Amino acid sequence: MMYGPNKNEKFPNKNISSVCFIKNTITRTNIEVGDYTYYDDVDGADKFEEHVIYHYEFLGDKLIIGKFCQIASGIKIIMNGANHRMSSVTTYPFNIMGNGWEKVTPKLKDLSFKGDTVIGNDVWIGKNVTILPGVHIGDGAIIGANSVVTKDIPAYHIAGGNPCKIIRKRFEDELINYLEEIKWWDWDEKKIFDNLEILCSSDLEKIKKVK
Repeated sequence: MMYGPNKNEKFPNKNISSVCFIKNTITRTNIEVGDYTYYDDVDGADKFEEHVIYHYEFLGDKLIIGKFCQIASGIKIIMNGANHRMSSVTTYPFNIMGNGWEKVTPKLKDLSFKGDTVIGNDVWIGKNVTILPGVHIGDGAIIGANSVVTKDIPAYHIAGGNPCKIIRKRFEDELINYLEEIKWWDWDEKKIFDNLEILCSSDLEKIKKVK
């Protein structure tokens, strides 16, 4: 018996070519994506990597995305390779033009390095969102369309704007802490299948009765 779509297929629903499980399209070793996380884009749902920019292996930063995330088209995830030297007279990157200018190639310590970019589990990211280097977005967060995420967003909070700011919590602290504890996204396929109605219910107390 099947308990949902095949998590190892690129396109979970053969009738919808605009929705693709990202994990099955990744070629870069510095990107990690969890099961069932999808990218929705009519112009190439299987081209998510093209939206992760300035991501160079020699810098060592990773993009880490959890399970069951929902990512809309137009996203841009900017990694640390976009950073210019800011402690000198000019920010101009002479070195990448070559022809002798490489003599002022900056050392890594001279560049702003924000570390890994981490998106939790069950995160919903709206259309045309831009995420800057080193940002951490918590489990269950919602990021409004056209936002520019410059700072960390806590779990189960709704945020939006440019720069992105917290709008409100999705739930009370007790429920947020409980959801972080049970980590439903780590349940096996059958348990998720058996509890789909509860996961999709507006009666939030039902989740506390799951065994």
